[in-house]
Amino acid sequence: MARLIASWFGSGFLPGAPGTWGSLAALPLAWVIVIYAGDWALLVAANLLFYLGWIAAHLAIRDQSDQDPGWIVIDEVAGQWLTLFALPLDIFAYAIGFALFRLFDIWKPWPIRAVERRCGGGFGIMIDDVLAAIYALVVIVIGRWLLER
Repeated sequence: MARLIASWFGSGFLPGAPGTWGSLAALPLAWVIVIYAGDWALLVAANLLFYLGWIAAHLAIRDQSDQDPGWIVIDEVAGQWLTLFALPLDIFAYAIGFALFRLFDIWKPWPIRAVERRCGGGFGIMIDDVLAAIYALVVIVIGRWLLER
């Protein structure tokens, strides 16, 4: 069960770039959550998923030598949802949120890479994506502020 959750129901096992697949797999459910429960529900869901992901990732890696395998993508889902929280329900806006989150998740500017190296286990797997989402959120908030002026 932990592997199923940590891989976001198998999307982490798709060929190529598992983090990108995980982020893409996060989009439809985020859309549904916002439609039926609102933006704040997506923020709550992202936070709950962070804790669920922490546990699932911890259980999934406890008997492995690789402590951050690529197939664990629940961290991308939580980070993507956190990023989307600040955006309107619009395909173009979601595409921007997707791209910004992936940029910061791959690039890992300071202090993301340092935190990732210091923290281990399930928490370490999850926290770098939350930090990448925070970077994306800052860019989104500044961009929206500039556009609305």
